[in-house]
Amino acid sequence: MYITRERLEEIEAQTLASYALLSKNSRGRQHHEHEPKYRTAFQRDRDRVIHSAAFRRLEYKTQVFVNDAGDYYRTRLTHTLEVAQIGRTLARGLSVNEDLVEVICLAHDLGHPPFGHAGEHVLDQLMQEHGGFNHNHQSYRVVTELEQRYPQWNGLNLTYETLEGIAKHETEYDISNTAGFDENTRGSVEAQIADVADELAYNAHDLDDGIQSGLIQPHQLEKLEIWRELCDRLEWRGGPMDEITRHRFIREQIGMQVDDVLTQTMQNLQAINAKTAADIQQQPVNIVTHSDRLKKLNRALKNFLYENMYYHYTVVRMAKRAERIISELFQSYVSEPKQLPPEQRQRLESEPLERVVADYIASMTDRSAFQSYRRLFDPLTRP
Repeated sequence: MYITRERLEEIEAQTLASYALLSKNSRGRQHHEHEPKYRTAFQRDRDRVIHSAAFRRLEYKTQVFVNDAGDYYRTRLTHTLEVAQIGRTLARGLSVNEDLVEVICLAHDLGHPPFGHAGEHVLDQLMQEHGGFNHNHQSYRVVTELEQRYPQWNGLNLTYETLEGIAKHETEYDISNTAGFDENTRGSVEAQIADVADELAYNAHDLDDGIQSGLIQPHQLEKLEIWRELCDRLEWRGGPMDEITRHRFIREQIGMQVDDVLTQTMQNLQAINAKTAADIQQQPVNIVTHSDRLKKLNRALKNFLYENMYYHYTVVRMAKRAERIISELFQSYVSEPKQLPPEQRQRLESEPLERVVADYIASMTDRSAFQSYRRLFDPLTRP
């Protein structure tokens, strides 16, 4: 006998903190559906995101290194899975809804274009006179408009709570889009966990990829307090860093960060005497956060990554190549929309040309963007 949805909802109510969002209390979906017998509403949301076309395409989208740079480096998909894993750990530690955290984490980058932030930057420039482009806003549009999987409606028809978490996702690199939601409230505790998990994951894993690629040498990190603390914890005194040692450092870094978030967030929850989800959302600042000490250490690490990795000449070369490809694709499709696939041309009957082109390019993987570029501009490539 399988466990029914009602029993799963009872377990949530009995085990989660009073300020957690419970699936049985969901405000529902835009289009009414009967919920499954054996999954909660948030579990269904998670499954819909995983089965979406946009989620599958993340496998071939850039995190930092373009997809053809090597097999080891993070892609947008592996980053997303790592964010979800860290998010679930934090949710479990804070006794809030793991399923809701997971689906927000899994959906947070669905709108990312090919070639990472370089691709987003050039699309935003190209779209400045047409509403701009932001991958976080695009993620929301993917799950509410652009995914086509149901005959009755566009999008995935996710719950209000999941959509609010996606819309209000915000990190140093992501801008929230609260349109349709209360702009005077913050994201739920589950949404805030997704924000922190995202930053925590890319700091640790970009460092890992940087060391693995050789762009960063361990001796360069000695000026960072966070690195010296990790060295002390692992009793490492320098020298060549083999693969096992590198993995130990990254694990220790993630563990240290998770411990800090859990400790500081519990102190914050106790300070405001949080009893309900509304108590958290009505605060002037996020409750799920690092301590001031770790914020300072992480800021120094981010600055280091910018200087030594994100602005490394090889990464800049990849970024400039990506910008050229996306810019020329955009200009070509806008100048002659008949080059677009039929389903995209059909959208032109009701939507602006530039937005349709931006959506089409944003949906591409690194590989399909390269292929499209060659078909358009390489005379030796078959159209």
